[in-house]
Amino acid sequence: MSLENVSIFGAGTMGHGIAQVCAQAGMTVCLYDVDQPRVDAGLARIAKNLAKGIARGKVTEEQRTATLANLTGVTELAAAAAGADILIEAIPEKLELKHSLFSALDQHAEPGAIFATNTSSISIAKIAECVSDPSRVIGTHFFNPVFIMKLLEIIHHPGTGNDVIDAIQSFGARIGKECILVRDVPGFATSRLGVALGMEAIRMLEEGVASAEDIDKAMVLGYRHPIGPLKLTDLVGLDVRMNIGEYLSGALDNAAFNPPKMMKRMVSEGKLGQKSGEGFYRW
Repeated sequence: MSLENVSIFGAGTMGHGIAQVCAQAGMTVCLYDVDQPRVDAGLARIAKNLAKGIARGKVTEEQRTATLANLTGVTELAAAAAGADILIEAIPEKLELKHSLFSALDQHAEPGAIFATNTSSISIAKIAECVSDPSRVIGTHFFNPVFIMKLLEIIHHPGTGNDVIDAIQSFGARIGKECILVRDVPGFATSRLGVALGMEAIRMLEEGVASAEDIDKAMVLGYRHPIGPLKLTDLVGLDVRMNIGEYLSGALDNAAFNPPKMMKRMVSEGKLGQKSGEGFYRW
């Protein structure tokens, strides 16, 4: 199964990055969002990433030109779905939102198109319930920033077709990712470990154990993590991680995933991390 035409739904933090790596791999990419300002912002971020790549000697002028030529932005859902071999959603971590989008796309998608979800924690089987052919649904969990991070976590539910799994593994290799294959369990492999660590780091900060900088430094220098858990939470978004934590706490019946009071307060104050300019750090 060749995945040449890719449609990305959601032009935000994850969506624009997924669109970029697919376009850089030579695929024809359609980037969708609900209004033109969001689409334009996503395309502008891709252009900015490519400009930085040129400045650092990672991208050539020719590669930038080819990548941008492979990209189109739209605000019409039907137009985005038309002709797509794979539809990748990158919208907020709310099951009802993903159901609403996939239900709508099910009316417009090509027969045999793959429905891929960038969820980092929600059950793939539950997401698949809203489409006419659940065997076409699979999890494709990318990591931020997508154009730098090498991992692609592929999550299959019991009904996912083997041809879909094979196609996504080939797709991951083509866009330069190292793939891991994971069963559909709450939190999969990465979120289950990462969110537990992040929540404990926030509790430590809340209790005054150490500063944010020193808690992060402990994991970077002591455990060779490339980035500390608090700075990573800023990059992912406090609101996103809070939603994941609340879901995992209930799904796994494990209080370790409960969002601390500090996190809830910061989210209510709009301190969401890098995207808002302030979280555990100022950006």
